[in-house]
Parts: sequence; structure tokens; C-alpha cells
Amino acid sequence: MSAALKYTLGRIGLFVAVLAGLWLIDMNVFLKLMLALAFSAALSFFLLRGWRDEMAEEMGTAAERRRTEKERLRSALAGEDNPNPNPNPTRPAEGPDTSR
Repeated sequence: MSAALKYTLGRIGLFVAVLAGLWLIDMNVFLKLMLALAFSAALSFFLLRGWRDEMAEEMGTAAERRRTEKERLRSALAGEDNPNPNPNPTRPAEGPDTSR
């Protein structure tokens, strides 16, 4: 399960739990919803810290991967592509044997 989905479900679960607790109190429904939103946000700041950090790390990794791929594509389109297809310059590229 992705970290973003886990964190989102945790936030929704906290909201529903707080709303269920407030449902027993006699007050306006709109006020219950607003209080549940505020309390669940405050609780998630403390209770879901690990999941939030995990989600941020996952998003940062994905952003870096996209940035690297974007730069690679830009350089390829600009004609700055490396003519040597060997990704490891310390080892010679393996190709057809031309020593005959």
C-alpha cells in the first residue's frame, strides 16, 4: 500500500472517529463537522507523523526521479545525448567481434 494512501485513510479515519464522538453531543451538525475537522487535523499532526514522513519521502523520491528523467529527455532532444551507449565507461562496450 502506498504511503499516500495509508496517510489519507488515516486522516479520514481520524475524522470519522472524532465526528462519531461529537455526534453524541447535542449541537448544530455544521458545528460538529467543523470541530471534527479541526480536532482530527490536530490529532493527525501528532498521531500520523510517521506516515506523513513516509509519504513525504516517497513523494520526494518520485519528484527526483521525474526531474532526472526530464533532464535526460531534454538533453536527448537537444542533441547532447552521449554517443557512447556504454553506461559504465570503465569497461569496454560489448559488441560484435571485429578482430578477425
